Amino acid sequence: MENKEIARVLGETADLMEIAAEDGFRIRSYRNGATAVEGYTERIVDILGDPARKVTDIPGIGKGLAQVLREIVERGSCERRDLLLEKFPPTALEFLKIQGLGPKGIALIFEHFRISTIDELERLCQEQKLRTLPRMGAKLEEKVLRSIAGYRQRSGRYLLSYAETMAAELIEDLRQAPGVEAITPAGSLRRGRETVGDLDLLVTGPAATSALDRFLANPRVEEVLAKGGNKASAKVGKEGLQVDVRALLPDTFGAAMQYFTGSKDHNVAIRTRAVKMGLKLSEYGLFRVEDDSKVAGATEAGVYEAIGLPWIPPELRENTGEIEAAEEGRLPELVELSHIRGDLHMHTTETDGRASLEEMAQAARGRGYEYIAITDHSKALAMANGLDEQRAVAFARQVREINKNGLGIRVFSGLECDILRDGAMDLAHDALAELDLVIGSVHSHMNMEAAEMTDRLLRALECPQLRILGHPTGRILLHRDPFPFDFDRIVAEAVRRGVWLEINASPERLDLNATLVRTAKAKGARFTISTDAHHPSHLKSMRYGVSTARRGWLGPADILNTLPAAQFAAALQTRP
Repeated sequence: MENKEIARVLGETADLMEIAAEDGFRIRSYRNGATAVEGYTERIVDILGDPARKVTDIPGIGKGLAQVLREIVERGSCERRDLLLEKFPPTALEFLKIQGLGPKGIALIFEHFRISTIDELERLCQEQKLRTLPRMGAKLEEKVLRSIAGYRQRSGRYLLSYAETMAAELIEDLRQAPGVEAITPAGSLRRGRETVGDLDLLVTGPAATSALDRFLANPRVEEVLAKGGNKASAKVGKEGLQVDVRALLPDTFGAAMQYFTGSKDHNVAIRTRAVKMGLKLSEYGLFRVEDDSKVAGATEAGVYEAIGLPWIPPELRENTGEIEAAEEGRLPELVELSHIRGDLHMHTTETDGRASLEEMAQAARGRGYEYIAITDHSKALAMANGLDEQRAVAFARQVREINKNGLGIRVFSGLECDILRDGAMDLAHDALAELDLVIGSVHSHMNMEAAEMTDRLLRALECPQLRILGHPTGRILLHRDPFPFDFDRIVAEAVRRGVWLEINASPERLDLNATLVRTAKAKGARFTISTDAHHPSHLKSMRYGVSTARRGWLGPADILNTLPAAQFAAALQTRP
């Protein structure tokens, strides 16, 4: 099991314990353990398998949790979780995915109505019975109904990071099959979609079909779905991700890559274009209709060239204007990971991070960055030990000294300052003025009406020290929907005041999404891409933010942290 899977089981157990109203200290220990495991750089499985190592050396993991980790690794669950799942309906974990309830709300519903399915919860809301419980009302019923609809729509979706990790693991194994030359992911993963429904792997080589048997023999395969001469399908991992492995002939590889990368709408438009030219396009190649002779197929670029287009980057293939732009020579120069010169959103042990400033700086330097901004939380996040005015000013002073002595990388003093319910910033303006960079983010009161949330954000944008609007819609993928507000109005005001919009590269957020990125760019917005890292290992998530920016048609000039350090420092001082 990967660390993220182990952390998920620990987190689910903590949620079940909270439903059961168990001891708060034990609940926190499981939650802290989940955070420690997910952020740890080494695989827990490897540490447990080494007699010379102890998982109790990991901060946050005591002897009790160490035994729990062994259970989870051995059988995918633990005794405490199993006992709680016997106490509650088997669907209790599904209820936890419904936004607006929370463990205490779920416990109350179970106690009063004895329901066991999401369908029954939906009927309770439709019959207006949920509002009869304490602290629940008509607005919560509406929110739960919306969340149930979203949950059903999201069912069977997986985070981009999970799909990428699974693909990398499978590819590493499949490369050992004899006669295999290359294995390439296609589908939603290649297009950089924020969530993935299934995984397509295309295999080429003189004996590519040998990969099919090796794939089905992989210990991660939970259920074999199909096996043919050139394709094998299976459910992989405890989460049941469907993976299709296809063996291809070299002269069909390009056409297959184009076809299986998608999207469906893009492919329909491309095939329609081919038909108008007297051609037909399939996963096997591009052919003339009149005599069935092959025109292209070995390379993707050759397929596009044969229908009069330059190669279109996979991230743009959504039939949202990319074909017309390609035809007219207007495809944008898209940002690359190599363009990023610094990470502007990260946390340290001063608040809820898992590493010191020096460790984060060292990790960023190892990635070739010229600069970073340390942006720990402000005091409103008391559980994270957020900074008050005195600590923020002292931190700014500390960073100035650090830069004098030098860490081999420029450090900007920053803060992720909470935007309070009324739109005021969590710290006084004179304290914020001591810092190089202020990110304003919403972390609480996300149930506000759209007009009220819009007013809240507009007031925050009035703060003269605010430079970046952090994870602007507040969403958590597959868990929490964006909060409602007038996006166009907020973007217009941000542009007017010179506030940049963050593309939060955390794979659980990817906020802003690509559609909103493109909308904001059209209104003149500029952006930053940052990881919101709480551990050095999180810095690698930058690639997911870059994928989102590419899907939003952004080039390096649209993104502030593609600037060299001196130019970025100057940009911080420049306002409209």
